[in-house]
Amino acid sequence: MSELMIWTTILLAGVVTFCLRYSFIGYAHRMQTPEWFRRALRYVPAAVLSALVCKALVYYGATLQLTLSNERLLAAVVAAGVAWRTKNVLWTTVTGMLALWALQALGL
Repeated sequence: MSELMIWTTILLAGVVTFCLRYSFIGYAHRMQTPEWFRRALRYVPAAVLSALVCKALVYYGATLQLTLSNERLLAAVVAAGVAWRTKNVLWTTVTGMLALWALQALGL
């Protein structure tokens, strides 16, 4: 495959992706949606983020890792405790990352 064909494919894929996403953003104000649907849409970002994070915590490669040797899972438990106690995103993130780095350094 030539270099021109590769760049053309990348450009076209970007244009198609942009058009698909913009169609929902650019024309959403014209659509009449029920109130229950708008309320439900508020939870989509949190649900998607939770799904991505949970998968990253319990899977390593294609293997389910629900053991005490899973540093990411242990760090997430520490971060969840900090989140529950402080309700502060910054402290939760910093504590979770420090816990992960410490656990990885200890090699548990």
